[in-house]
Amino acid sequence: MKNVMEVKNVSKKIKGRTIIEDVSFEIKKGEICGFVGPNGAGKTTIIRLLTGLIKPNAGKLLINEIDVTKHRKQALVKLGAIVESPIFFNYMTGRDILINLVRLHPNIAKEERFNRVEEVLDIVNLSKRGNDKVSTYSLGMNQRLGIAQALLGKPEIIILDEPANGLDPLGMKELRELILKLNKEQGISFLVSSHLLDELQKICTKFVIINEGKLKFKGTSEEFFSISEGSIEDIFLKILGAKGESA
Repeated sequence: MKNVMEVKNVSKKIKGRTIIEDVSFEIKKGEICGFVGPNGAGKTTIIRLLTGLIKPNAGKLLINEIDVTKHRKQALVKLGAIVESPIFFNYMTGRDILINLVRLHPNIAKEERFNRVEEVLDIVNLSKRGNDKVSTYSLGMNQRLGIAQALLGKPEIIILDEPANGLDPLGMKELRELILKLNKEQGISFLVSSHLLDELQKICTKFVIINEGKLKFKGTSEEFFSISEGSIEDIFLKILGAKGESA
């Protein structure tokens, strides 16, 4: 199975302080990877590196074997991302927002744009609300619209940064089912950064754990849960070698 994302010996310093130190991991096609670590561990920095918002001091970041630092536009064609909460203009409809955004994707021909918008609205179950203003959307609907945006370019991998933050139980269930559906039916891989360990346990086939900018664990769900017979939180704390820290 090919790697759709690779982080190779990546280090990042900001104002002389080491934020990420020699971190390596990969995500293969079809994997759903839980990306976990305490607050300040460096998760957001790695996501910013993967999306080309900042550059590493050392190492390589590859999307579909294309170097993000050297060829950002090409690398990001097959990457979708929701970094923090999606932000939309409330006075616009969901459909109009996607019609504007689809124009940014060079791999979607002009004559295909409208159909692609309709496709992604259907995938995230927003077709019936597509002509409603975003101001009328619930938080869960906003999150699904964010995933629709991430899907426009037909990505092979999607990065979700704390996607379930603030969602009620129904919203979390809908989000979880959508991720699993996209993974199963379209083979889309995911990197999901979250504090909600129980939610990650329900969807992830792989885990990557970092702390203080260093890799602490990478492996399949089976390898992760073989570490201890305790809860996912117990295993997480054991990997960190600490007590009382949160994910």
